[in-house]
Amino acid sequence: MSLESVRAFLAEKAPDIAIIDQGASTATVTEAAQTLGVLPGQIAKTLSVRIGDEVVLVVTRGDARLDNRKTKAALGGRPRMLGADEVLALTGHAVGGVCPFGLATPLRVYCDISLKDFADVYPAAGSTTSSVRITPDRLAALVGASWEDLCNRAN
Repeated sequence: MSLESVRAFLAEKAPDIAIIDQGASTATVTEAAQTLGVLPGQIAKTLSVRIGDEVVLVVTRGDARLDNRKTKAALGGRPRMLGADEVLALTGHAVGGVCPFGLATPLRVYCDISLKDFADVYPAAGSTTSSVRITPDRLAALVGASWEDLCNRAN
């Protein structure tokens, strides 16, 4: 169902973007980078967080970590990660396949500026074996995301 909602979203808004189904797990940044043959930073991980009373998605490079201080300054509150059941209920995507496409509930999306370090990034596409290749700017435009400095690179 989740992969299908992503397919429907892309068919409507970006029919030129193909879903890559590797048939192998891309559920973690390490697995995704190995499976796709790219750098861990090129994996665009989607974090589901609560800021005060609002749930938002933060899309960042795979080797970055959400910075509480930066997030509080930019978004007005300390981020709290959601549990797996709540992520599935709100996004329609299970952990490991969470992406900002084809959401079950409209959620505000923020892209961390660290994504702009790469020409192409690879967010999940609704399942633990699927992803898409996309430019960071197109990703943000497709989902109506705002650009923010929310993370630290884990170097």
